[in-house]
Amino acid sequence: MTDHIWKRTEIESPCVKTCVIHPEARLCTGCLRSIDEITQWSRMSVGQRQHIMAELPQRKGLIAKRRGGRAARLARD
Repeated sequence: MTDHIWKRTEIESPCVKTCVIHPEARLCTGCLRSIDEITQWSRMSVGQRQHIMAELPQRKGLIAKRRGGRAARLARD
């Protein structure tokens, strides 16, 4: 058996196992992908995955740090 059978050429998922969807940006706070991108990842072509991976650094600015609890409720009201 040779090693080339076990080599995969597909792009690895950017998932960091911190799966929380930001309520306003609608992006995962861990990997910065949308829910649709996450669910479709395994069926995407290499080109589609490359396109998303190239966009991820720009998405970082779309997620503002959330304030929870009473302080957040007071800021909204």
